[in-house]
Amino acid sequence: MGKFLILTFMFCALVIGMAMPKAYANAQEHARFQNLYLGKETTTSIQLFVQDKLGGQNPTVWEVARCNFTSNSATSFGQVRVLDDLVTAGPDRNSEIVGRAQGLITSSDFHESALTMNLNFVFTSGNYNGSTLCMLGRNPLGNQYRELAIVGGTGVFRMARGYTITNTYSYDVETSYGVLEYNIYVAYVDASQADE
Repeated sequence: MGKFLILTFMFCALVIGMAMPKAYANAQEHARFQNLYLGKETTTSIQLFVQDKLGGQNPTVWEVARCNFTSNSATSFGQVRVLDDLVTAGPDRNSEIVGRAQGLITSSDFHESALTMNLNFVFTSGNYNGSTLCMLGRNPLGNQYRELAIVGGTGVFRMARGYTITNTYSYDVETSYGVLEYNIYVAYVDASQADE
């Protein structure tokens, strides 16, 4: 009986010892989250231009799936595409590079050309280098201005929320090259003040 108690005690101590660093890490992350959540919120607006290369050599948008009637649909219903577009500070394709727009777009309306978009703006330079903004929503292509939700972010943009107004800045039918303008309005917690 004594050996059984000693072995039980050692086993419990081992299990508790293995769980403590993880619990400690989770408690630390929870405290960081709580400080961030209770931190001072700030807002900013960002103007970006997405260089959307749908065709030609080295396209940045690729079809990965379609349903059996996509080809017969006036709205390309069921077409699923992924993209990895260049994001620049200005509309010219040779403007300063700020990052990438990466995500998934789906033609999802039987009656009008509209996309369901799940897009991440990945910042690779400037004040937001290493951060992302996550955009989600319906993009009715027939409207000049379209509004989509900013539903989150990482890095500087942790706890982000807001919206973006987008429009087609230009589109060259011959080369299938489009420039999309995004004016982003976002609120996020200023992490530098979250621990104060």
